Amino acid sequence: MLVRPQRKHGPKAEMNVVPYIDVMLVLLVIFMVTAPMLTQGVKIELPKVAAEALATDTRQQILTLSVKADGGYYWNLGGELDTQHQTDSAVSLEEMGAKVMQVVAVRSDTQVYIRADDNAGYGRVVAAMAVLQKGGVSNLGLVTEAPQ
Repeated sequence: MLVRPQRKHGPKAEMNVVPYIDVMLVLLVIFMVTAPMLTQGVKIELPKVAAEALATDTRQQILTLSVKADGGYYWNLGGELDTQHQTDSAVSLEEMGAKVMQVVAVRSDTQVYIRADDNAGYGRVVAAMAVLQKGGVSNLGLVTEAPQ
């Protein structure tokens, strides 16, 4: 008489998910490493409603920075948004950054508005925004004019 060895457990009908978990963790690490490298830009706070003017604090200092088409910069410092007058100017981006940072260093809550000539290059405006961001400007807005 032949005796068969008895199995304590029957055959398993489960799927082995360990390899899938390993692959998932490798992909997670890859995405976590590459995601910060993919996003590049200048952080600004845009208004939530595009059609209405933003309310401003009257006690806040406002610096209106204008970018000219030839690459020059000029600005006005005051208690309200002023695009007609000029407090100071700069020929280069570095000079503008140094002078504006001196103004912002005195009052860190300074609201900065950027307005650019229609023919000024997009790169000049973004470069100005990057210099302001590196200098510690946290309140930044863009000024446009309504079409006529």
